[in-house]
Amino acid sequence: MCPDCQRQAAVGVQCVDCVAEASRTARPVRTPLGGRRHEGRPVVTFTIIGLCVVSFVLQQVVPGWTTRWLFVPVLPDAFGLPVATLVAEPWRFLSAAFLHSPGGVVHLAVNMLALWMIGPYLEQALGRARFVTLYLLSALGGSVAVVLLADALDAWHVGVLGASGAIFGLFGAVLVVMRRLGGDVRGILVVIGLNVVVGFVVSGISWPAHLGGLFTGLALGAAYAYAPAARRRQVAVLAPVVVASVLVGAAWLAYSAVGLV
Repeated sequence: MCPDCQRQAAVGVQCVDCVAEASRTARPVRTPLGGRRHEGRPVVTFTIIGLCVVSFVLQQVVPGWTTRWLFVPVLPDAFGLPVATLVAEPWRFLSAAFLHSPGGVVHLAVNMLALWMIGPYLEQALGRARFVTLYLLSALGGSVAVVLLADALDAWHVGVLGASGAIFGLFGAVLVVMRRLGGDVRGILVVIGLNVVVGFVVSGISWPAHLGGLFTGLALGAAYAYAPAARRRQVAVLAPVVVASVLVGAAWLAYSAVGLV
């Protein structure tokens, strides 16, 4: 073979076609939690960051972009009657997690920094599919918590936006995963504790969304981390379905209790 087609290997020199064939037939490398290990950049984490940044730019230049996608527990319909967004515009439960306060660069920067710091770790430990599911369901959990507490806080018409609920879900999952793998969890406990306190003492922060995302991340992270090795693929499908069903059911019951559905 010509020098350009030679590939060094433990058994000597292989041709480029043999290397390609071996790559196709080789079993994927798995992480300790069963996630498929991907070399290179954390694609999912960077994609989420990119979507949030693009959405923030659109908030500045497209009139009505924020109000089109933010989450409000109740929206008025064309007749002035309250309609639950769970029924009328359910995508807002998730789309709000890709928005940030218009003009609030700090809001965006803090959330994206947190995502950049912990996202790659979880993406590698859990695998891309489970990481995406964790992020989206944590965002959903934050919105559902806002609904569950809207009546007590008289916040049915208060808009909520930001990736904080999803980020708190990642915090919860990191705590569980690190503990499962024998890591030191004191640092993440401090981070979670400080951020929970900030949510209660600083105005304009939706602490229900933070707590909803946190508990969702804890639940889903525990399912992923402690699933028996032989049942990880089944748990990766079943756990999100169960968590999503519980969240949707809880929101539906909250709306039903006040006569909105």
